[in-house]
Amino acid sequence: MVVVGGLVAMTVFGQAPQPGAAPAAPRFPPIESIEPIATNLYRITGEGGNSAVFVRGGGVLLVDTKLADNGQRLVDQIKKVTDKPITHIVNTHTHGDHTGSNAFFAPSVEVVTQANTAANMLKMPAFQSAEGKVGVADRTFTDKLTLFSGREAVDLYYFGAGHTDGDAFVVFRDARVMHSGDIFATKGLPLLDANNGGSGVAIGDTLTKAAAGITNVDRIITGHTDTLPWQDLVDYAEFNRLFLEHARTSRAAGKTPEQAAADLKLPAKFSDYNLAGRGGPVTNLTLIYAELAK
Repeated sequence: MVVVGGLVAMTVFGQAPQPGAAPAAPRFPPIESIEPIATNLYRITGEGGNSAVFVRGGGVLLVDTKLADNGQRLVDQIKKVTDKPITHIVNTHTHGDHTGSNAFFAPSVEVVTQANTAANMLKMPAFQSAEGKVGVADRTFTDKLTLFSGREAVDLYYFGAGHTDGDAFVVFRDARVMHSGDIFATKGLPLLDANNGGSGVAIGDTLTKAAAGITNVDRIITGHTDTLPWQDLVDYAEFNRLFLEHARTSRAAGKTPEQAAADLKLPAKFSDYNLAGRGGPVTNLTLIYAELAK
């Protein structure tokens, strides 16, 4: 068994927000390369969340545009593998380290998001300009949307709240690869953005639905770390269900979030999970306690 306490540490995702607060400015390495993942599918790391690049007959689909002022850097990397134009952007959720460079791209580039993410983006100052809204969603979906067809098909799924209330799972069907965005950013405590509908009560169930509802995927481009096997998503769903169960039991017993964090016990298979960053278990337990009190 693994026993963890309420340690506080900084990670590349920044300090965890307090309940009701916006996430702090993150720190990221630079963009340095474009990495092949499968045929016509690539990953670009650095300067925000992992970006996926899908080269199709009619152009390029880009998943997530990183922090602001990285549009040209993304284009420079994409030009290493194709001269085709970027025709579509999919944003996995609303945060600026995944949507920050949307406005760099021409209005002809179609931006696609889950409906709740589209609404969240409209609240962000980054998408306002003297001319009006820039880089916001042109097309939305509620539960599922398929872009393109045949071997180029890309399936977008939504299963409920988690990191935010608009987390999209992006499946490159022929490659058997999925981009999970930050609902599965890394093997560790999730960042729960309550301001944008994130939920520690719902996230385990949402991930479980995704693991059951999405088929024929072998590998996952996570929000911020390595490309991982599908089983890691299944395990991550279990981790979040167990964390919620511990929070419920601890709250019912009258324990504070600090006390609950001190006696948190998890199966050994989660021994490589980072439980110290983002404010440690105390932060997520505090958020979950607040949700359970509603």
